[in-house]
Amino acid sequence: MKPINIAEALSANAYPGRGIILGRSGDGKYAVGAYFIMGRSENSRNRIFVREGEGIRTQAFDPSKLTDPSLIIYAPVRVLGNRTIITNGDQTDTVYEGLEQGLTLEQSLRSRTFEPDAPNYTPRISGVLYVDGGRFHYAMSVLKSNCGNPDSCIRHAFTYENPVAGEGHFIHTYIGDGNPLPSFEGEPERMTIDGGIDGFTDMLWDNLHAENKVSLFVRYIDVETGTYETRIVNKNK
Repeated sequence: MKPINIAEALSANAYPGRGIILGRSGDGKYAVGAYFIMGRSENSRNRIFVREGEGIRTQAFDPSKLTDPSLIIYAPVRVLGNRTIITNGDQTDTVYEGLEQGLTLEQSLRSRTFEPDAPNYTPRISGVLYVDGGRFHYAMSVLKSNCGNPDSCIRHAFTYENPVAGEGHFIHTYIGDGNPLPSFEGEPERMTIDGGIDGFTDMLWDNLHAENKVSLFVRYIDVETGTYETRIVNKNK
């Protein structure tokens, strides 16, 4: 699979929805994780990312305009020891609890399916970065309906061992805008990761659709020490 140019891919897609990027920095020193959210409705756009412990949580920017917290208020990022969990919903907690019990990402998500938001049936996308004293790998998961059939769930799981420097993978909820919204298809998209955290953050944010983008989280984790840097960008300020 030829790597995509992530800047071009984002700028060409008005509505990828929510997206997760996992990979390794070009210099090989950092495990990289990123998560963004977008919105079409006032309720979805009325959000910001706020720090919560070592992770983040979505929060209403203007609480008076929050009409339905289900599916939009959750903790997208949580940390359990040397594992950083990133998902697009409350399955973050499901994965956290599963990892605590010694389960894999795939096993942890056996109790979950896609989101109950007919007719879109938004895929649940999830990932885990495992960083431990110089060793690093990551896993990704997509739970989606079978071509919009709410009675059938397709489960995709991918594990990337010894990630290559400068390479990452990208999953997102939708192929593009539509009604209903067309779900993500295929394997996680192979992509290139260049530069440091600030340049990477700016590149992602600048190429997300100006009207639909809401918030972005980026983290660079030192593979040797486990220390990390985080950037959060919110459209609402």
